[in-house]
Amino acid sequence: MRWGRRVGSLLVGVVLATGACSANPDPVTGPAPSATDGSAGTAGTGTGPLTGPSSSAAGPGPTAAPSPPATTVGEGVWVDPASSGRPWGTTTGFLTFRGNPTRTWYGVGPVPSAPRVRWRFPADGSGMCARSSTAAETKVWCGTGWTGQPNVWERPDGRTWVLFGAMDRRYHILDAATGVPVMPPLVTGDIVKGSATLDPDGFPLYYGGSRDNLLRVIALDRDEPEVLWSLDSTSISPRLWNTDWDSTPLVLDDFLIAGGENSQWHVIKLNRGYRADGKVTVDPELVFHAPGWDDRLLAEAGDRNVSIESSVAVSGDTVWFANSGGLVQGWDIAGLREGRRPERVFRFWMGDDVDATIVVDAEGFLYVAAEYERFTARSREVGQLVKLDPRRPDDPVVWSVADRDERFDGAAGFWATPALHRGVVINATNAGRLLGIDQATGEILWTVRLSPASWQSPVVVDDVLIMGDCSGVLRGFDVRDPRRAPAELWRVELGGCIESTPTVWKGRIYVGTRAGGFYALD
Repeated sequence: MRWGRRVGSLLVGVVLATGACSANPDPVTGPAPSATDGSAGTAGTGTGPLTGPSSSAAGPGPTAAPSPPATTVGEGVWVDPASSGRPWGTTTGFLTFRGNPTRTWYGVGPVPSAPRVRWRFPADGSGMCARSSTAAETKVWCGTGWTGQPNVWERPDGRTWVLFGAMDRRYHILDAATGVPVMPPLVTGDIVKGSATLDPDGFPLYYGGSRDNLLRVIALDRDEPEVLWSLDSTSISPRLWNTDWDSTPLVLDDFLIAGGENSQWHVIKLNRGYRADGKVTVDPELVFHAPGWDDRLLAEAGDRNVSIESSVAVSGDTVWFANSGGLVQGWDIAGLREGRRPERVFRFWMGDDVDATIVVDAEGFLYVAAEYERFTARSREVGQLVKLDPRRPDDPVVWSVADRDERFDGAAGFWATPALHRGVVINATNAGRLLGIDQATGEILWTVRLSPASWQSPVVVDDVLIMGDCSGVLRGFDVRDPRRAPAELWRVELGGCIESTPTVWKGRIYVGTRAGGFYALD
């Protein structure tokens, strides 16, 4: 991922793609090549203590677990594919980036018809800012960044909280009605850019990372947030690239699944429960981790930027993610509860960085959005937004949309995660072109011009498309008929680049900007 980019002539083309990549389909041919040096690792096997049914991964559950979410299937299936587009879990609220394990749910309406700012945090007009370093550069970062989608929690006590991480190195926990903190923030050691996850099964737990190397499990049933456990990304080997946690974790049946910018993906058995005094507990164990790269990818990509910034998605028994090397992969976790190791079952190379999250529809098709900054022959062949059918591993591309010719800050393609709405795929390019694409054929139905860079992921609730851009303007568009170019319904000028994805919850929109503030609009 490139940061600090904020402009360009775009030619967005469509390639009807049955056979579009037949010259280099990158099929699955079995386990990925093993490492030839100690830094590359072996994909397809992974490490960790999962060795059979006696593994701790199949150990006893929490002492007081709620009922499983209605959207799970049971009988060994982790996520019902039909849950695509639906809310997830027994906890009431907006729980994770893009709402559910398939990353396809965007919130609860109504959407305000003429939104205005109800409150801003910090209320004194100051900014949430801190200094942070990348490579040799140190600078001040402000507000909320990519992906930065807030969580909303309707608590059993009747109060509603909104929670988010920010560039001031803190996770903030606010009263959703007033914007007043309900407890002190959780202070981390560096900035927070990504989105966090609320526990979907009723436990007062919050899961999120920071640039300080730590992925945390946080208790929310104390007077202040308490870190119960953390995973240091530098403790995992082998690793490549860096140690941040931009990827949003998922919690499924007492397992925490997360990708890291250490270029590994991780499975943690949480062992959630409660103490005698009723306070929540965890006893986590890292039961599996595996490199998200292989030697073939390092050779093809030509560098070692293979971090996992996209958030993991799950449909059926398969975990889906991609990395900054452009490698799309699926891992079978059918036997995880019984202690069997995940196994890689799908491999497809996009040819360039994939930071956007894979989206999975109810039929199991994948929608993958890639950047265009390596300018490889493969990325020109494959395109930058593709629909994949993983049941056709030798030639999975159903259709492909190219975005290469109009660039902002030297790069094209997509940082935003696609939205699915009534048979239309909606996404925005780095250069500011908002696209509506036929979900079945890949035909571009309409375009709308935004200000670059457009990194916010589109949100659609109650037939209103909500989209911000780097001019600091948040807009609402009418997508009752998503096959027609949408009319603008309203706009709100917030100031500062809107990289973060908004959350819509029962008449309010929550979103932060890079200018330093976080807003509730109604």
